[in-house]
Amino acid sequence: MTKNRAISAIILAGLLAGPVAAMAQTQAEHDRAKAQQEYEDKHVHSHHKAKIVGGSAAGGAAVGALAGGPVGAVVGAGVGAGGGVVANKIRKHHGIKKKEERNAAVPQ
Repeated sequence: MTKNRAISAIILAGLLAGPVAAMAQTQAEHDRAKAQQEYEDKHVHSHHKAKIVGGSAAGGAAVGALAGGPVGAVVGAGVGAGGGVVANKIRKHHGIKKKEERNAAVPQ
């Protein structure tokens, strides 16, 4: 019975490792996509982060003011700004992944 389990485990590991190996990318491809995203953020969307974080902070301050007055506004602004930073990080990560996919589709 142990022999069958060992063989089954090896076969299963091989089947699961196949798609992972096919999707693997090199560090150079990731660095290239990240550099493209950072260039685009700096030159095309220069105020994008400020808009996201500032808008989130303003929204958080408004909700906080309605819920808890002046102290709630300050707390809401902080929470909203933190959420905006997270949202911008996700946006940037998504852009890098999209560029990696696009670069992988282009033969070199």
